Amino acid sequence: MRLPLVITCCLIGTPVSLADAPFIDPADDADYFGPPEDVLFWTAEQKVAGFRNADRLFSTRTIKANGDPQQLPEATVNLDDVLVRVGDDSLTVDEYIKRKNVAGLLVIKDGEVAYERYALGNTQDSPWVSFSVTKSVVSMLVGAAIQDNYIGSVDEMVTDYLPRMKGSSYDRASIRDLLQMASGVAWDENYADPKSDVASVNWETLPLLEALASQPRTSEPGEVFNYNSAEANLAGIVLRSAIGNNLSTYLSEKIWKPFGMESDATWTLTEPGGGEFGGCCISATLRDYGRLGMFALANGRLPDGTEVLPGDWMNGSTTPSTGNPGYGYFWWLGDEHTFGASGVFGQGIHIDRENNVVIAVHSARDEASNPEDWAWQIALYQVLSEAVSR
Repeated sequence: MRLPLVITCCLIGTPVSLADAPFIDPADDADYFGPPEDVLFWTAEQKVAGFRNADRLFSTRTIKANGDPQQLPEATVNLDDVLVRVGDDSLTVDEYIKRKNVAGLLVIKDGEVAYERYALGNTQDSPWVSFSVTKSVVSMLVGAAIQDNYIGSVDEMVTDYLPRMKGSSYDRASIRDLLQMASGVAWDENYADPKSDVASVNWETLPLLEALASQPRTSEPGEVFNYNSAEANLAGIVLRSAIGNNLSTYLSEKIWKPFGMESDATWTLTEPGGGEFGGCCISATLRDYGRLGMFALANGRLPDGTEVLPGDWMNGSTTPSTGNPGYGYFWWLGDEHTFGASGVFGQGIHIDRENNVVIAVHSARDEASNPEDWAWQIALYQVLSEAVSR
């Protein structure tokens, strides 16, 4: 049963009445698992139980850590009462966590943990599914493949690596076009419609390629932004073809181990034994989410100075694209100093270059993608970054 959520509209600074978010003891998670194929339509309890147990519900491949984690010193402050404002409404951070079904919230300032909260039964050791945050990881792996000379540049064509797509609408689409969600190929990403492309397509590799190859062209490549999770999978298939290896192994060897992630993670597979979902879904702890943000903030450099990504890759990745000035290479862009990775139901990594801040959040929001929810999440990032930078 979905727990009631009681919200009272408020003026700035006025308290908000909230029901408790759905706490579930992790020991009881299996009692709440929903049908894996209906993940976009799970109840609140099914989300909480399922989001931290992807390896029990889906076929996954392990992303190995090296057992020598990068330490995150703690210099914590209490930000529970900081106000988050959207229009005439406001919530304290504590109220936001309850209202938005936040499972974990982490703020890292200058490489130190400034604030850390867990809820819904989660702890520091709880893995959580990232959804489209994974797209931004794929973007960084494309950069690593260019650095390793597996891929020449983002201007190479999709069909250079996937000849089976020749003769389709992807004939003139480049890797850059995929990363900017601007291939010009038709796709419906309506999460609330069970009949949309994203909700009804067969995500197994070969059926997905066939489905994409049959899609009509609606615009010229590189001109029009159209958010398409299947094309993130396509980028992942291109990457897998280029490196001749699994994405999970490549991520482990290029970032997860050398940057000192604390825990093994998992990457959901398109089918048992198949390739990894490029559009989702890495499951990792909140602190390792934060370390991914630190890696991006460091422009893809390891602590010893090794460049895993080309020196200009993160700047190029966070340059506004023609089709959408708020989107780069699988990264959402804020102002000139901020960018981030976002996943449905409220997952996120926010990077603030100017203030040297990384914010990571795990959530189980009621709706997959609601403009009001995203406005609140952006406002949360802004106020937390300001609060720890004062």
